[in-house]
Amino acid sequence: MDAMKKKNRELPYILMAAPAVAIFVIFFIVPLIFTIRYSFYNWTNFSPDISWNGLDNYKKLFSDTMIFGGIKNSLIYAFFTVILQNLISLPVAVVLNTKFKGRNFFRATFFCPAVLSTLVVGYLWKYILSAGDFGLVNQMLNRLGIDTVNFLGNGKLALASIIFTQVWQWFGWSMVIYLGNLQSIGDDLYEAASIDGATTLRKFWHITIPGLAPAIKTNLVTGIISGLKVFDVILSMTNGGPAHKTDTILSLMFAKFSEGNYGYASSFGIMFLIVSMILSGILLGLFGKWERRLGQ
Repeated sequence: MDAMKKKNRELPYILMAAPAVAIFVIFFIVPLIFTIRYSFYNWTNFSPDISWNGLDNYKKLFSDTMIFGGIKNSLIYAFFTVILQNLISLPVAVVLNTKFKGRNFFRATFFCPAVLSTLVVGYLWKYILSAGDFGLVNQMLNRLGIDTVNFLGNGKLALASIIFTQVWQWFGWSMVIYLGNLQSIGDDLYEAASIDGATTLRKFWHITIPGLAPAIKTNLVTGIISGLKVFDVILSMTNGGPAHKTDTILSLMFAKFSEGNYGYASSFGIMFLIVSMILSGILLGLFGKWERRLGQ
């Protein structure tokens, strides 16, 4: 009888969770199963037969030098985007957490770019950074007597230019997460520190930073994973060029799908998933140790 009552109590929660579980299974688990399966097949547009080829796709993957270039670019993009984004958003959030006239205006202004589509932002900055006569940045440089800079056509500048645009777009998102966490840090801690004679820098290092541990973990982990998955801004700004200097893991995978190498592209997807899971596990473990250390 008690078991029946327990089931009746749990039934509404099960029914509420069922749509989300069904969507997750249909749009993630099922495609994942098929992707794993076809990663072991020779499936291309050039052959009418889908034949089993075992680990050949994965062997080809590890011998493809272009893949290592894409991995390198993805790691560089993820690392520098996350570091710069948080180095800017954290002090900005601390300043905007204080009371002064117009702070809500600045909060909204900094957050607005994060609302825009990444594709839209990519095409916008492609226009602004263009080396053509209509490029806004180069028009300004030319008026200052500086020669035109090919930001997106120069292999040494293209990836850095993309990183800049994404830091501009997403630092406001990180700022909002820090602002939310800052509200949970009690003023009494700062007051006690002031009574003890702590400087502003010491209060920031010993109170603000430990108190922001959850937000720091969230921003860094999600930022790294999002950085590794970068695709749309690459597609809109450079399409992997010049000479694959801005190609990432997902842009290369998209290229393989576009070429009709579906089995090989599926092995891309599975390797990317494995790498992302391993990296996420490492980061979560490191931040877990940090939080436990802070709690001691």
